[in-house]
Amino acid sequence: MWTLAEPGRGKLVEKRSRFLSFAYPLSAPEEAEARVNELRREYRDARHVVYAYRVLKGEEILERADDAGEPARSAGWPILELLRGKELVNVLVVVVRYFGGVKLGVGGLRRAYRDAASLALENASIVEFVPRRKLRLTFHPEHSGRAFSLLSRLGAEVRSREYVEGRVVVALEIPRDRVPDLEDEIRPWGEVRPVE
Repeated sequence: MWTLAEPGRGKLVEKRSRFLSFAYPLSAPEEAEARVNELRREYRDARHVVYAYRVLKGEEILERADDAGEPARSAGWPILELLRGKELVNVLVVVVRYFGGVKLGVGGLRRAYRDAASLALENASIVEFVPRRKLRLTFHPEHSGRAFSLLSRLGAEVRSREYVEGRVVVALEIPRDRVPDLEDEIRPWGEVRPVE
């Protein structure tokens, strides 16, 4: 699977219709709605603001495609198919269309929306997606050096660190496949719990 590290933009002109495309990293469906609403306000004179997204939530991929008034499955669906084909997750692609006066037909619309979305993705920074888990690690302060060395070695990202009742509590994100290694190594001197 792949995702975006940085957003991208594209522009396509097809039979005088202008297609402005935007690709964004995404962590939740609510972010997608907010971003699409922003673009609707910014491009309120556009005829259509079409989008599709894929977001990984736990083990499930949530998907949505919106044709925004174009013929059914002629706009959002080709974008969603592109995201699936590229195995992208946690990504939103929005295409804004200014109608140029010439009808493209369903096939032409599908190609134009897919090509515009593809341009935005080509200009984005695509990176390998590594599923991560949020955990809370607790240990005595004398184990701090050992703990932070272990977290670094396992590719964990420390989100916060605090002292609670004489113990160090670390909130972290770690690649999902490294969780068993962390649990095994920490067991003799610390405790790991999932963060919901």
